[in-house]
Amino acid sequence: MALQDSLADTQMKFMNLVHRSIRTISFGRVGNTLGSMPVVELHAVGRKSGKARTTMLTTPLQENGSYVIVASKGGDDRDPEWYLNIVANPDVSLVIGDGTRVDVTARTATADEKAEMWPKIVDAYKGYAGYAQKTDRDIPVVICEPRTP
Repeated sequence: MALQDSLADTQMKFMNLVHRSIRTISFGRVGNTLGSMPVVELHAVGRKSGKARTTMLTTPLQENGSYVIVASKGGDDRDPEWYLNIVANPDVSLVIGDGTRVDVTARTATADEKAEMWPKIVDAYKGYAGYAQKTDRDIPVVICEPRTP
């Protein structure tokens, strides 16, 4: 199982690198959406390394300057590394479609918040429902709220 996990992680990192590269090469003209969902570039600090980490993620919901991100990892039984990083260091930045960098504080939605948002999240991307069925893990929903100076 460790080899399978390692291969899955390598595949996700490679897809992330390709997505970021396409977005960079196209000067942001390609790769700002995935289906109907906007893409954000998450900038966080690694919980073990202390190094800057960047991950391309989709945001199925955006309201009042906040962005919602789903830590699904495609239905894997493990939380994504980026999620573990933001739990340890919740002050992160998002780069949104037009290149604007937004400083946010990330937090895991409460059970009540998640229950209210989940139907809207699945409406934005039906695959999230399949991911939830694929794993016994409670898939975290992350709310990224703007930091006030």
